[in-house]
Amino acid sequence: MFNIGVERESVMAKVSPHPLKGTGYVISTISVILLAVVSWKSASQDPVLAACLLGGAATSIAGMCCRWASYAIEKRQNKM
Repeated sequence: MFNIGVERESVMAKVSPHPLKGTGYVISTISVILLAVVSWKSASQDPVLAACLLGGAATSIAGMCCRWASYAIEKRQNKM
C-alpha cells in the first residue's frame, strides 16, 4: 500500500519539469485557439468584439510563450 506512493514519487522525481511545462503551454495555446474559433462566429459580427477576441487570443499566446522562454532561460542559467 505504501510502496505505491514511494514508487510514484521516484518516477515523478525522474521526470524533467521542463518538457512538461512546454507541453502544458502548447496545450494551453491550442485551448486558446479552439475557444477563439468557437467564439469567432458571433464576434465577427462586431468589429470591436472581433478585435478584442483576436487581441485577447494573441496576448494570451504571447504570454505563454514569454513564460516558456523564461523557463528555458532559467534552465540554461542553472546548467552553467
